[in-house]
Amino acid sequence: MIWEKVVVTPTDEEWAARLENIDYAFQPIVNIHTGNTFGFEALLRCHADAGFSSVDALFDTAYEDGLLHHVDLMLREKALKKFAAFRSTYPAKLFYNLDNRMFDAMDYAPGSTMTLLDSLGYTQDDICFEISEKHKFHDNSDVAKILDIYHSQGFKIAVDDCGTGFSGLQLLYYTEPDYIKIDRFFIQNMENDPKKRLVVSTIVNFAHFMGSLVLAEGVETRAEYAQCKAIGCDMIQGYFIQRPTRNLGELKPRYSHIRELARKDRRSGRFKDRSLIANEIKYLKPVSADTDMITVVDLFRKEEDVTFFPVVNQYDEPVGIIRESAFKEYIFSKFGRQLLENPSFGKDLTRFVAKIPIADIHSSVEKLIETYTHFNNNEGLIMVDDMRYVGLLSTKALLKLINEKNLTQARNQNPLSKLPGNTMIHEYFSEALADMGHTYHLAYFDFDNFKPYNDQYGFRNGDRLILMFADLLKKAGMSENRFVGHVGGDDFFIGIKGSTRDEVEKEMRKLALNFKKNAESFYDKESMENGYIVAKGRDGVMRRMPLITVSVAVLELPARVTRQCTIEDAGNIIAMLKKEAKHSATGIASTSIVDFLKPGRQIPHNGAETIFNPNADPAAYLETVQTFIPDISNL
Repeated sequence: MIWEKVVVTPTDEEWAARLENIDYAFQPIVNIHTGNTFGFEALLRCHADAGFSSVDALFDTAYEDGLLHHVDLMLREKALKKFAAFRSTYPAKLFYNLDNRMFDAMDYAPGSTMTLLDSLGYTQDDICFEISEKHKFHDNSDVAKILDIYHSQGFKIAVDDCGTGFSGLQLLYYTEPDYIKIDRFFIQNMENDPKKRLVVSTIVNFAHFMGSLVLAEGVETRAEYAQCKAIGCDMIQGYFIQRPTRNLGELKPRYSHIRELARKDRRSGRFKDRSLIANEIKYLKPVSADTDMITVVDLFRKEEDVTFFPVVNQYDEPVGIIRESAFKEYIFSKFGRQLLENPSFGKDLTRFVAKIPIADIHSSVEKLIETYTHFNNNEGLIMVDDMRYVGLLSTKALLKLINEKNLTQARNQNPLSKLPGNTMIHEYFSEALADMGHTYHLAYFDFDNFKPYNDQYGFRNGDRLILMFADLLKKAGMSENRFVGHVGGDDFFIGIKGSTRDEVEKEMRKLALNFKKNAESFYDKESMENGYIVAKGRDGVMRRMPLITVSVAVLELPARVTRQCTIEDAGNIIAMLKKEAKHSATGIASTSIVDFLKPGRQIPHNGAETIFNPNADPAAYLETVQTFIPDISNL
């Protein structure tokens, strides 16, 4: 006799008993520009107490039992009930993870979620379902249909762990998500990995092109936060904000350390475009996503010059736009109006809603132009502040912003070298002092024996020398981590982010040597062979004057060091470094800001403290520093 193995499938009641031991922790999802909490992700905890080796094992078992959807609904109810206690005081969105195999599960039956939400006092605008790339979809088109139903009911959709799963861009294509969550793998150490920055930047551009917002997962350091903000992420999540917690009392409506970082960025001028952008935003009154189509038709008839309306949900979060052209065929068809008046059809505004790019008011003009250029629509961009609709930037407004930025840039350039001038150097200085997540080296260049050359060969040849050095600096500054500026005359500046002090000093020596060799060709043959010219010194006496060289002063700002100094303080330090460089055999002097932050050590002001050469003539030393300070103050 052959015995057949009998497989006993656990019942819903048995699963419910096991899931009694499950709990949920919540982790905040925060607006990167304001620190305000946008939502919380529900994260399953205590799986071992329920008899499972891991969270994945729980869902794998439910899938194998053919009860994945039923189990998910029980877990969904548990998460919603617990979160309701916090949500009653602050209307944050709940991000809930869906196992994408659920759509293929034998027990899948749509329609259960709305009943559950109604019973707990939620609306569909309060929920965002996260779809993971962890498991491959069997049929993307079927999944797209199911997600369309969620969208039509008003639920938000997020693609989780973007960049790590099987589905890749197909998942983004079929889901048309409201949010894209970039996996921690790409965020980790991104500041030191140009390939990761490129991947994240590409995802951000692609997301904004589709009208989606970007959420960076697993942000754990200030440097990662800064990179996410610079690239254009809209929201962040991770240990840098708060670890997941099962205690609802630890959840906050806003996170002050993120808000303070954003304020520092605004004070330093890094996001100075906001006022420029705000002046060009036009507020077009939106329609609510639950508006019926006949009302929308009447709105278009009333506003004859309007060809589209923005669409928002109950929290003023943009859903998209509705174009007049989208339903003209119904208006002009024989039974079109009757169809739009039909409650089962005309109530569903979402079928007519189109997505266009969404951008934050804190974005730079360059980022807005980049987003618009990729999409190239007629309506422009939907603008949000703290994820809420504030108006539209039209194509005409964007062109005006480009023109104003170009004019501003031209005004801030040095007229001779066309390099950024004092205003932009000042902004860079501020950014470097505020950004403690990265190491910076601030280098200041000053020609030696330039006045005798000008007196001998004329100012036109002097300008040629300045332009030659400007070209050398431009080549040295050809990197996203570098900034080159022209203070004026023969004074130049370069900021370097991310290099070591030894690397910078080696590069500066090479740069100074190249300039010295190139400058020799600007002299006549006899002077070049002699290695000097005969000219008047500052005292008016004729003497032999060496050929032109350049002195370099380098100030290091190490990462993770609080820089309790002002731009003026840094300028005073560089002034003394310049003094030392001019008396150095190498023409280079460098130090770290750390040397001036030790207990008992004061940052010198106006040359009051002689640090590098205590035996120097105090009067001469003070004179040198004071003549240099006006240049630094212009920074």
